[in-house]
Amino acid sequence: MSVYEILPVLPGIPALRDRCRALAVLETVMDPWEQFFAYAADWSETEEAALMDNRSGDDYAIVFSEAGAYARGFAHESLMSPWGGEDVEVWPGLVDAVPEAFRPYVTEPAFCDDDGDGPVPRVTVVFWREAADEAWHTGPVKIPQSPGGYGDGARDLFEVLAAGTPEAYRDFAEEYYERSVDLEAIRHVFALRPLTGDVVKALNPEADLGVVTGAVAATGYPVEGP
Repeated sequence: MSVYEILPVLPGIPALRDRCRALAVLETVMDPWEQFFAYAADWSETEEAALMDNRSGDDYAIVFSEAGAYARGFAHESLMSPWGGEDVEVWPGLVDAVPEAFRPYVTEPAFCDDDGDGPVPRVTVVFWREAADEAWHTGPVKIPQSPGGYGDGARDLFEVLAAGTPEAYRDFAEEYYERSVDLEAIRHVFALRPLTGDVVKALNPEADLGVVTGAVAATGYPVEGP
C-alpha cells in the first residue's frame, strides 16, 4: 500500500486532527514517556502537529495550520530514502509540487538531517491538503518496486491512522505492548469524551494518573476535573 492507496481513505482535515489527537492520548496513557503517537498542540503559536516515532528509524509528522495540513513520513528501509542511492538526494517528484504555503515545512529543521553539506529532508512520503481543497494531494512520484512491496513505506507509517478505528488501534497496541487492551476504553477516547480516571486505569492499570492527565491536557484533549 503506497501513498496513492492511503490518501483516498483519509478523512478531511478536522476529522484527521481529531483522529491524531485520539491516538496520541491513547499512547500517553499506555506509555507517557515514549509515545509511539504524540500530539503537540503548541508546536508553534499558529500550528499543531501530530507525530509518530517507532524508535526504529521511521517517523512521520502532520502539521495543522490555517493553510491546511502538510504531512511527511520517513521509512528508513524504503528505496526512496534520500540516503538510498549513491548521492544523497530527495526522491524525484516527492516535494516538487508542494504548495507555497507548505514549502517551509520541506526544510523545517525538525524534519531534516544534516549530512555535513546542509540539511536533507527526511522523507519518503509527502502529502498535503490546503484548507479549501476537497481531497488530499501528493506529488507526481513514481514509486519503485521493491522486495515485499515496501515501496514508499506509507503502509507501515500510516496504517493505523488511515484505518482510523478503535479496533485498528487495539490490534496495534496489543501487538506493540504485548498485552490485552480494553476496547471500550479505546472507543471512549476515539469519541473524544473527557478522559477519566476509570478510562486511564482500564487502558493501563499501572498508569500514574497525575502524569497522564497533565500530559493529555497539553494535547488539547478534554480531561475530567477532580
